[in-house]
Amino acid sequence: MSPALADPNTRTRSALVSRHEWEGYRCESRLVRAAAPRIAPLVLVGGAFQTKESWGRLERELLAHVDVFTVDLPGWGAGNVLPDRHGADFLADALGHMLDESGLTSVNLVGGSYGTAIVYRLAQRRPELVERMVLVGTMTSIPRHARVAMRRTLDLLVERRMEEFAEETVAFMVNADRIDSVTAGSRVRRFLMRRMLNLSEEDVAKHLANTMRLLRHEMLDTSRPPAMPVLVATGEHDTFTTPDLCRHLAATCSDSWFTQVADADHMLPLERPVELADLITHFLAGEALEQLAYCREVERTSPPRPAR
Repeated sequence: MSPALADPNTRTRSALVSRHEWEGYRCESRLVRAAAPRIAPLVLVGGAFQTKESWGRLERELLAHVDVFTVDLPGWGAGNVLPDRHGADFLADALGHMLDESGLTSVNLVGGSYGTAIVYRLAQRRPELVERMVLVGTMTSIPRHARVAMRRTLDLLVERRMEEFAEETVAFMVNADRIDSVTAGSRVRRFLMRRMLNLSEEDVAKHLANTMRLLRHEMLDTSRPPAMPVLVATGEHDTFTTPDLCRHLAATCSDSWFTQVADADHMLPLERPVELADLITHFLAGEALEQLAYCREVERTSPPRPAR
């Protein structure tokens, strides 16, 4: 995400940046403490081009309530390129290792887009670490038409046809037909286009590997649903991880809710950061969601399992 879309007040807080290594691959974490946290630390894992420093306004809003732990996993930011033979399990284990080294023994997980598969896997593999989980813009598996389009963007990137690559990649993240109905929709699209057109060679290598990982591996295994409470959210105009796809994923979880955020698309952290932070903190604190004005609907998709 861009410094232009980040709130400068996030830089006034002291951040502890730590270097880690997992199975020979470099990664880094960033922990910012809240003045008066009221819930367990929150771990943010973002999408394809997210870095640990670039959460901007969303991070600032969250810090009013909770310590925030952000990451550059292998393949992102300060991490080195991660070959696509490694799947979501590898990334989840890397994240768990970073939490262990940082002394965080009980956390809340928030995953956005690509990051939803990583936190979902961690919740399955290390349930003792996780109190609650929020998945923003997700799906159980990538539909065939999307796989074809994603491979097309990779071909364009390999050929360095950057204008076409940028246009077709941004088309996944921005619903052009409803852009006027999305908060900051045009501004977010312009930012994404600039980001795609200014990738470094390292960025290109990481994006190629990370996207091939999505296409090569089954990133979510819903046969073993996480047991902790889960909220799945998306923008009402999202045509990539659509409301129906998100609702379907929520229904596979043992104890889950689903909601659509009004006037939003796939890039919720950029489009409606204040509302997204409010939604996250309400859910993590166990507070009711039904009266939140920016939610089109709140559905109880899976009731908790009865106690034995």
